[in-house]
Amino acid sequence: MAQAAEPPSGTRDFLAQDVRRREAAFDTIGAVFDRYGFDPLETPAFERLEVFTGKLGEEASALIFKILKRGVHEASGEADLALRYDHTVPLARVVGTYGSTLPSPYKRYAIGPVWRADRAAKGRFREFVQCDVDTVGSASPLADAEIVWAVHDGLEALGIHGFQFLVNSRQALRGLLEAYGVDPTLGDVVLGSLDKLDKVAPDTVCAELVERGLTTATAEDLVADLIAPNTNRVRKQLDTTERGRHGLAEVDRLLELTAGLPADRVVFTPRMVRGLDYYTGPIFEVTATGYPGSIASGGRYDGLVAKLGGPDLPACGGSIGVERILATQAAVQTAQHGLDVALTVLGAEDDVLRLAAEIRAQGLRTGVYLGSSGKLAKQLRWAHDQRARLVLIYGPEERDVHEVTVRDMESGEQTRVPLAEVGSYVRLRR
Repeated sequence: MAQAAEPPSGTRDFLAQDVRRREAAFDTIGAVFDRYGFDPLETPAFERLEVFTGKLGEEASALIFKILKRGVHEASGEADLALRYDHTVPLARVVGTYGSTLPSPYKRYAIGPVWRADRAAKGRFREFVQCDVDTVGSASPLADAEIVWAVHDGLEALGIHGFQFLVNSRQALRGLLEAYGVDPTLGDVVLGSLDKLDKVAPDTVCAELVERGLTTATAEDLVADLIAPNTNRVRKQLDTTERGRHGLAEVDRLLELTAGLPADRVVFTPRMVRGLDYYTGPIFEVTATGYPGSIASGGRYDGLVAKLGGPDLPACGGSIGVERILATQAAVQTAQHGLDVALTVLGAEDDVLRLAAEIRAQGLRTGVYLGSSGKLAKQLRWAHDQRARLVLIYGPEERDVHEVTVRDMESGEQTRVPLAEVGSYVRLRR
């Protein structure tokens, strides 16, 4: 394919079947979030550049898609707008803009595309959809638990099985570092190394921790406790510091509030860090059998809304990795959705269109042959290409007796049906 005919790097074209599959997934997730009382929110595809500048951190800021000034200002080469990087910054702007007119706490979900000026690679796109659900204005542990429940039900509604929430607390992680006597100035880099325990060998993590300033004994003890088959050793260490006890209490309360979920669906995972440093309390990631990496994540991020320009309010949220889920599910090809009914055109075009309208009124997906050939064989091939279940043949022979031939495309069986009864007949065959 010529390069000019391809979509821009990091973007994709979605043909009919993919569009339907994606829209069905988005509708499914949105319906679950709506049942939990979260309101939908749509924000512009682009924001003023100043909304994002300095709000995302140095690494993320480098990935903002900037939009140059237009019209008479185009020659300046300056940017004043940016494509939406995520749904969190627009949420902060909305909370700051509408303030007291919003419910308190404000519960919203957002499902839509975001853009990152990242290097395109397999499975990494510059344009992709995020499905976020957040509560702003509540410090209650009930809010954290509700996010977990909503994400859980969203994943189940997508047909995912065998998934598990890995739960931890940023307070617990900081308390654990205190318990091991880790210099506070090394906290972030140590947590960054510990975050690799699910990806690289423990010995490699230990070596990296030593390089970053920990003693060999401390590094080995810390890693050994985090990868232990149970959490007893970590719990004992957390109990030695105030921050550790606070973080552990957050985890245990979340486990209590989600106890109604299936057994072992939510588990305390001390080694789970979450790379984003704006989290302040309980955090989670979701893994599932057959899916690479995490398929959902989230946590509490008190103070972030204020940093992003909104009021200083507590907040928590979660995000379902719908793109990763859809890509994995697409590998297991499902039956394609075609036409319910295809109508051939063998004369009497006005009658055919009226018949098509009658069938569509029954809620069936209906197509009419629009080609130039009057040959039935060619029209049947068209119906096959459209994956039609039923084909209606209304030729001169049928018109003479006011009937329609209904052909089942799977079995090849043909049935004559009175013209006046065709709509109800095909509806019963759906």
